[in-house]
Amino acid sequence: MVKVINWNPRERLFKSSRVLKVRGLKRVNNFGDLIGPLIVNKILERKAVFNNKRPVFSKRLLTVGSILHFAKNGDTIWGSGRNGKISYELHKFRELDVRAVRGPLTREFLHQKEINCPEVYGDPALLLPTFFEELHIKSKNKKYNLTIIPNLNDLDLFEKYTQDVINPCDNLYSIIERIAKSEFVVGSSLHAIVVAESLGIPARLIQGRSEPSFKYEDYYLGTGRTGYKPARNLMSALEMGGEAEMKFDSDKLLDTFPIDIY
Repeated sequence: MVKVINWNPRERLFKSSRVLKVRGLKRVNNFGDLIGPLIVNKILERKAVFNNKRPVFSKRLLTVGSILHFAKNGDTIWGSGRNGKISYELHKFRELDVRAVRGPLTREFLHQKEINCPEVYGDPALLLPTFFEELHIKSKNKKYNLTIIPNLNDLDLFEKYTQDVINPCDNLYSIIERIAKSEFVVGSSLHAIVVAESLGIPARLIQGRSEPSFKYEDYYLGTGRTGYKPARNLMSALEMGGEAEMKFDSDKLLDTFPIDIY
């Protein structure tokens, strides 16, 4: 059985990082981090491959998210990225089966660790419209002029824009539908930008306080943009409009999906 690895810890009783996690508290469910398993399941359904239901996991697959530091020797990587907040030394793996990564910065990092990485880029969340064709229909029936989706650690920075702000930990499908029905999407959530751009919706990153630039730059470089520019605030984002159009080959990324490990 293949286990799809994604970041989704349990909430803490208090905000202090020193407080231990308490068993039974609900998961964070940050929407971007839930897309990886969703895409994998859709690919397996299309290929009529059924993951063995036995509780013993023989292989691990890492997909959507800045989760490279979770990788262990022998894991398969398909579209994951490095987290710029995690030091080199905490990436303890020595050998990986890499099929694709989010962008060239992650590829360069893997090369520094002498791990082979093909020049295939793309966040698998960009494949959402491929497997949810109804999103194209929803995207043609706009309902919202603006949608703001912050990184989950930046929510308080956008409190005064309550009418247009979406909590990234709300229902996954509701958030994706909201993005599809929007004219313009902004925020510090990387996957708000990714999902919007996958549907051809103009989007502009607003630089938050919680994340370094690494993952954003990695994504933009991986989709053919060498000069992305984050907005300082909402007013600036509205003035700047959407980022330059991305260059992304969905077939190329799909062709590298590791169906052979199933």
